[in-house]
Amino acid sequence: LGVELQKRKLTMLGTVRKNKPELPSEILKMQGRPLHSSKFTFTENTTLVSYCPKRNKNILVMSTMHKDASLSTREDMMPQMILDYNSTKGGVDNLDKVTATYSCQRKSTRWPLVVFYNIVDVSAYNAYVLWIEINQHWNASKLYRRRIFLEELGKALVTPKIQNQARPARSPAAAAVIANVQ
Repeated sequence: LGVELQKRKLTMLGTVRKNKPELPSEILKMQGRPLHSSKFTFTENTTLVSYCPKRNKNILVMSTMHKDASLSTREDMMPQMILDYNSTKGGVDNLDKVTATYSCQRKSTRWPLVVFYNIVDVSAYNAYVLWIEINQHWNASKLYRRRIFLEELGKALVTPKIQNQARPARSPAAAAVIANVQ
């Protein structure tokens, strides 16, 4: 992934799970490692660090933007890679938290559906952010602006389909919804 991103002039910085077969065994060993010690591994494109914050526990972080084994001047001698990761890691977590508030996701064992639901949630949130940036005073006094936006977005997406429907709805409830929209 790191090499493919670098081909597109993008860098990456993130944690790595310890069960990956590509990881060198020396970086995973915890026996006899002192507290706050770091082990670095370098390739042509990436840097991998194993940091020991607690006894018998290590953190693995990989980067394609860091090229050296720089450590902080703090008491715990934490690698600069981990400090940079900690300062920027909240974006995905915050997006997951925000999209979970109003989500279209349903339980499914089919992974394409799960991916589709996530795309819809993230796209709807991005549309909301752009809408609020352009129309800053839109429903500014209301605390549930995002819900109002999502309701209007859903209606705007469904209304043309309902209006172009060739045959009438089968149930009285569906007919009432169509009549209400038209």
